Amino acid sequence: MKNSSYLYLQFADRIEKQIKSGVLNVGDKLPSIREVCAETGYSMSTVSKAYYEIESRSLIESRPQSGYYVSNISARTISEPSASSPILSSANIEREDLIDLVYGDMRAKDVTMLSLGFPSNELLPIAKLNKGMIQAMRQLPNSGTSYEEIQGNTNLRKEIARWSFTWGGALTEEDIITTPGCITAISHCLMTLTKPGDTIITESPVYFGVLQLAKSLGLYVMELPTNMTTGIELDALKKALSTKKVKACVLMSNFSNPSGSMMPNEHKIEVVRLMEFYNIPLIEDDIHGDLYFGSSRPTNCKTYDESGIVLCCSSVSKSLAPGYRVGWVSPGKFKKEILRTKLYHTISSPTITHEVVGDFLKNGRYENHLRKIRQILNHNCNNYINTVLESFPKGTKVSQPQGGFFLWVELDSKIDTADLYHLAMKHQISIAPGRIFSLQDQFSNCMRLSFGLPWTNELRQSIQTLGKLIS
Repeated sequence: MKNSSYLYLQFADRIEKQIKSGVLNVGDKLPSIREVCAETGYSMSTVSKAYYEIESRSLIESRPQSGYYVSNISARTISEPSASSPILSSANIEREDLIDLVYGDMRAKDVTMLSLGFPSNELLPIAKLNKGMIQAMRQLPNSGTSYEEIQGNTNLRKEIARWSFTWGGALTEEDIITTPGCITAISHCLMTLTKPGDTIITESPVYFGVLQLAKSLGLYVMELPTNMTTGIELDALKKALSTKKVKACVLMSNFSNPSGSMMPNEHKIEVVRLMEFYNIPLIEDDIHGDLYFGSSRPTNCKTYDESGIVLCCSSVSKSLAPGYRVGWVSPGKFKKEILRTKLYHTISSPTITHEVVGDFLKNGRYENHLRKIRQILNHNCNNYINTVLESFPKGTKVSQPQGGFFLWVELDSKIDTADLYHLAMKHQISIAPGRIFSLQDQFSNCMRLSFGLPWTNELRQSIQTLGKLIS
């Protein structure tokens, strides 16, 4: 196939085979991009995308001013964490207390915050955002002190709609409602589509914020078996939907929190088909979709939604400015109802910060920032995996995410990561114990590590210390 959009994948697959067959060994230097172009006739763009793709598979690593080398991860057989198997249980294992402990002081000084659910400030373009803030105050009526219209900042909605082309969307500004963050968007969706006593479906493990939100709304959460690489098990989803007890489904199709799983495109298509068949709305959390390691942005379930059954929620809280509280939802056929819920519960989104992010998208700054942070996160991910495999006990299982900034680690069944959390804090290290990501009695031997911190020798030593504590 001569299409250039496939040439880079063919070349990437060829290099992968050479690495896995031993033709290329750990530490071997790959030919430079110019050398490959001269030998194959491929364009520099094709070869660059191919190398970026191979790097996203953790097979090679780039070294500044030197080139690409075969990564030592490529020589290892990595055991991925087991698929989940939720078992209904009434046991309250003091989950809320544990969450309060872990996230009670996210700004604690001198603590290595491997538990963070957002990127470190060092990875964010704070100086450029500050300039944008000053500009926004100058150009907004009343310096941004007035309420926005209910649907949200027009400039921001236009730019989000334009950005949707990256995942195959064809949205307009009228298809989008802004919110103060992604969790608020999900909250508005759940409040609109459900009432106390209703049942919703989630993955397992799932972001604890969704679990606590559902609990606060009086909803019953049905956690379904989930593969840590490909996401929710489709057979289990179909069986649950067929009971006709489910009122809504909440899923992260790309780089799920905490597992890092990503649904293959065919799974996303099938999920949308099932939702349409059973007429059950899907609330999709795509907050990590822009943080991919490969050469192109993955699609989401909304990409394949033709009936308006998918309510796609997102934000820049994980990629650009956590404290700005800039989120949105593309609510499909539920727009009128979601707007009404926003009016009753929020009225308006923050005026100035939403204008700043709208301009950031418009001027191309967001795209430039994403290129940098994706590369940093990819390198961080590889460094984390390397250090975990070197430092943790034999038999440790670790995920291999293709985006986002979370690593899911499964330890020996005898290890309780809640106990490990307390022990690690004595060494100024904070982790996220696995049990907070489920309402069922599971994942006690698992933990989530964030690689959204700048990679330093001190960070490496913290992970090594964790390994010693586990041993």
